[in-house]
Amino acid sequence: MKAIQTVLVANRGEIAVRVMRTAKAMGLKTVAVYSDADADALHVRTADLAVPLGGNTAAESYLVGEAILEAARTTGADAIHPGYGFLSENTGFATACAEAGVIFIGPPARAVEVMGDKALAKRAMLEAKVPCIPGYQGEDQSDETLCREAEAMGMPVMIKAAAGGGGRGMRRVADPEQLMQSIALARSEAEGAFGNGDLILERAIEGARHVEVQVFADTHGNVIHLGERDCSLQRRHQKVVEESPCPIMTPALREAMGTAAVEAARAVNYVGAGTVEFLLDASGEFYFLEMNTRLQVEHPVTECVTGFDLVQWQIRVAQGEPLPAAQEDIDLFGHAIEVRLCAEDPAAAFLPSAGPVSLFSVPAGEGVRVDSGIESGDAISPFYDSMVAKIIAWGETRETARLKLRSALQGTALAGVTHNRSFLLELLDQPNFIEGGATTDYIDQHYPEGFAPAQPTTGTLAAGIVLQQILAAEQHFASALSVNEELRGWVSTGPVTRRHHFEVGDATFTADITSNSAEQFTVTLMEVSHSVTLQTLTADNVTFLLDGQRVVLGYHQSDAAALMLATDQSEVTLINTDLIPPESAEDAQGGKVQAPMHGQLVTLLVEADQSVEKDQRLAVFEAMKMQHEILAPVAGVVQQLNGQVGQQMAAGDVIMVIEEAEGE
Repeated sequence: MKAIQTVLVANRGEIAVRVMRTAKAMGLKTVAVYSDADADALHVRTADLAVPLGGNTAAESYLVGEAILEAARTTGADAIHPGYGFLSENTGFATACAEAGVIFIGPPARAVEVMGDKALAKRAMLEAKVPCIPGYQGEDQSDETLCREAEAMGMPVMIKAAAGGGGRGMRRVADPEQLMQSIALARSEAEGAFGNGDLILERAIEGARHVEVQVFADTHGNVIHLGERDCSLQRRHQKVVEESPCPIMTPALREAMGTAAVEAARAVNYVGAGTVEFLLDASGEFYFLEMNTRLQVEHPVTECVTGFDLVQWQIRVAQGEPLPAAQEDIDLFGHAIEVRLCAEDPAAAFLPSAGPVSLFSVPAGEGVRVDSGIESGDAISPFYDSMVAKIIAWGETRETARLKLRSALQGTALAGVTHNRSFLLELLDQPNFIEGGATTDYIDQHYPEGFAPAQPTTGTLAAGIVLQQILAAEQHFASALSVNEELRGWVSTGPVTRRHHFEVGDATFTADITSNSAEQFTVTLMEVSHSVTLQTLTADNVTFLLDGQRVVLGYHQSDAAALMLATDQSEVTLINTDLIPPESAEDAQGGKVQAPMHGQLVTLLVEADQSVEKDQRLAVFEAMKMQHEILAPVAGVVQQLNGQVGQQMAAGDVIMVIEEAEGE
């Protein structure tokens, strides 16, 4: 097989940027493909060449194999790296690459076919005597058969999409009355994400850990594993925190799981990078979940503890080279932990967020790695996954890695979209996680309604109010030759006190701000007074002495009235309502049913003039590959129906208006 010269990355976001980084380091030319929504994306700016695919959705762009192969032909790319998701586990695309004479940097099409279909994979694993979870993986996909098999299995059960992964098309069902509805939602989500609505059923194993093994194979018959990753902290079956090694792993268990993973790969004549996922129960028994025939999102933690570049391995194996190391060469050193920073609202059941990112930065530090597909000034698209970045920390011990990661997160600034930074910090500080005891149901059990970040203290608000005054004064000084005394009062020789009105979330309050000097202020709010002294001010953080204690705040000002503040454990947007024009005030919501995020209205369950009950299912909304149920905020009658099935809607768009019933 000839040496690869040019790699086309058939993906977007952080994984495209990450693959290009290694390809460039190997002296290879890189090609990006992009949708209309990604025309200005970082992966496009990173590549040597970029080819437009058109459209906005994945179905119109990154899932169009013919267009990607044409891009490879026109740019002279002799290899395609699929990343993860999209076409990475598409048998037809792998076959098409081979037919076109383009190297597919991944496993053979047959391995993709078998392991990409959970039903076929499970049958193959049972034949190879790899431990499997009891369940149903039959060809009869009728609702009646699935319901009958689930009821015979006993609740709770897991419904899973036969194709794909990433938690799409997956539902846990404990109530038999919810079974039919859950099957329908899982099937719809699977069809939307993978173009295949087939499902499998498995007995739900409660209180288990999710442990996966990284395997690698070449065309010379060599198959090895590179240790394990613990991915137990999950939400909606999507991983949130990953680490290597597993905190409770023993040498004997690692040997057993590693051997099973290698046998799973050998059973399908595997080549390249793959991950065999297992559930590990409290008794130490483990069961095959699935095999991902691609590079995993969480591969950086394996790279950190082995010292190997897995993308480089992929490219070398794809061009016919043997594995760079044998099993006896694999040694895990230190500990690595990764968190997924996502654009989502933890306080609103983790609804995805989208929009422009005015600021994104993560402090550099020894042992800290950031894999991201965005920079300040970019945007989070509503058409794709909500992950903004992966932040990884390595240390000689697990606790060292945890503290490094915590410090990096504390200093992370992300403005413009709602995100889960505070939630990640919360998880890292939980005794259960610190002790290494987290299981797959931990987040669902402890945060069933989401996570509300800590409320800001009056001291934090006082510091933010002072910062807003300072920034306003600087802006006016920069834009005017003369400034009235009200605006320059903060530098007056005598104290000047002003009263302003503020909003933080749903709360309103007044504050009296006294400028004692250019740097020293007294702020009184909520019957509490604070002394605030400015020390340093940069473009994205400020240092104050707050009542004699040094505090550092990250900040971003979206407009004169709104100031985002970030502390160690909380973020808050401080709004000076005195600076908001009256015409910009929002009307009361009443019975408005609004789109919770940017996305597509996929199902409407009511009609105009129809009576509805409070919390009745009205519609199904899809955003970032996940489906969300829209419930009635009040009981009443549907008076206005704006949304249509298939319509793309922005966050806040009115889907329908319900006239509230009298007496409600």
